[in-house]
Amino acid sequence: MSRPISRTLAAILATVAMLDVAEVRAAEFVVRATTVPEMKAVFGQVESRIVLPARARIGGSVRELHVTQGDQVREGQPIALVVDDKLKLQLNAADAKIEALNSQLDNARIQLDRAQQLRATGTGTQASLDQARMQFEVTTNQVAAAKAEKTVIEQSAREGAVMAPATGRVLTVRITPGSVVMPGEDIARIAPGPYYLRLSLPERHAAEIVQGADVLVGERGLVQAPDQLPTARRGRIVKVYPEITDGRVIADVEVAALGDYFVNERTLVSIPVGKRTVLAVPSQAIRTVHGVDYVQLATPGGAMDVAVILGEVFEDNGQRRIEILTGLRDGDRIVLP
Repeated sequence: MSRPISRTLAAILATVAMLDVAEVRAAEFVVRATTVPEMKAVFGQVESRIVLPARARIGGSVRELHVTQGDQVREGQPIALVVDDKLKLQLNAADAKIEALNSQLDNARIQLDRAQQLRATGTGTQASLDQARMQFEVTTNQVAAAKAEKTVIEQSAREGAVMAPATGRVLTVRITPGSVVMPGEDIARIAPGPYYLRLSLPERHAAEIVQGADVLVGERGLVQAPDQLPTARRGRIVKVYPEITDGRVIADVEVAALGDYFVNERTLVSIPVGKRTVLAVPSQAIRTVHGVDYVQLATPGGAMDVAVILGEVFEDNGQRRIEILTGLRDGDRIVLP
C-alpha cells in the first residue's frame, strides 16, 4: 500500500512544481521596442465659437441693468432697460390727438345721420349727403392713422428692453446704469458656445498636425508627478488653418464639457507631433529604493536588480506602461512581483 501512496504523492508534488514554474514564467515580461506618439505640450485658449452682442434698439438712458460679467442668461431674457423720455411725451401727444379725432368722428357721424334723414325726407340734397359721408370716412381714417402712430410709439418704448440674443454666459457688460446709449450700441456680449480650444504651435510642426487626431487636455491647475499618468480628457483636432501667421500654425480642438471654463482661459494640451520607439515595462515592475528605481532582470543565474532611469508614463492597449530610458535592452526578460 505504501508504494502506490508514494507514487501518488510524487505525482502531486511534480504537478505543483510544474504549476510553480508556469507561474514564474507567467510573471515574466519581455521588453520589446514599442512605437508611441511623440506628444508636445502646448497651451490652448478656451474660446466660444459664437459671441453675440446684445444691442440697444433705441437711444436713451439706461434705467435698469440686470446682469453682470459671468452670469448665465436665457434667450429672450431682459438684461437691461433703455428709456427715451421723449417717447412718453409722444405718447401723451398721440393720446390727445386720438381724443380730438374721436370727437371729430362723433360729430361727423352725427352730420352723416342728419344728412341721411334729410335725404330720406326729400329736404336734403345728394351733394350734402355725399359731403357728410366723405367727411365721416376721412375722420375715421384719421383716427385709424393716429392709433397706428401710437402703436409705433408704444412699440419703440417696448424696444427699450434689451434682450439676451441667445442662451449662454455674459462675457462683458459695456455700460452702467445711467449711461446714455445710441441705437445699435452694444450693451453686453453673450457667449452661447460651443466652446473649443485654440492652439498655436511652431510652424515646424505644421506637417505633423493632422485634422482628426486625438489630444489630451489637462485638468485645470493639475500638477502631476513624473511617474503618474496625466488626469486628462481626450479631445480631437477639428480644424487646422492653412495659413501660418507669425511663424505659428493655428488649430482648433473640440473637448466635451468646456462650458465651465472661463473664455480665454489657458489650459495645457498634449498633441501628437510624430512617433518614436521606446522600451517600456509595466508599472508594477518598478521598485524604488533610496530614490533609485530598479527592475528585476531575469538571468540564467536568477533574478538580478538593475537600476533604470524612467521616462514618460503612457498606455499601451489599455495597459499602464513606464518608459525606460537607460538600463534595459530589447528582448530582456523582467521578473514581475
